[in-house]
Amino acid sequence: MKLRFLGKNSNVGDCPTLYATDRGTYLVQGWKIFANDLLMQLQLGEGETAVEVPTELFEHLTKDGMATGEIRRVEDPIMILTPGGTFVVQGQEVTDPEALAQMEIPDYETVVEVPKAAITALLEEPRGVDLQRRAQPAL
Repeated sequence: MKLRFLGKNSNVGDCPTLYATDRGTYLVQGWKIFANDLLMQLQLGEGETAVEVPTELFEHLTKDGMATGEIRRVEDPIMILTPGGTFVVQGQEVTDPEALAQMEIPDYETVVEVPKAAITALLEEPRGVDLQRRAQPAL
């Protein structure tokens, strides 16, 4: 899998990062979720995990040709908007050695792969979804 770096949350050290792949997906590198009450709200399938990332991370979608990087609704794969202003993103945990070798991932982070179409669909105007209503505490 070949990666194209789109951006990260800051210029200092390792932090949540967004990549586009050569197979029509995005890789979202973010903080591992350890809070059981938060994990219990998710329905993770075989090989799936979830990461927490700042909402601003998706502003880098503009570098992949998107008109905006503003997520306007919360649906799969972005499952929760936390009161702290972060998203919980779930997807297939990345285990591909070639892809992982192209990233710097600290122990407290992991990477999920999500379909590009699933992310870009969330850039559309909400259809009755109230983001604040879906907010969940991240402990």
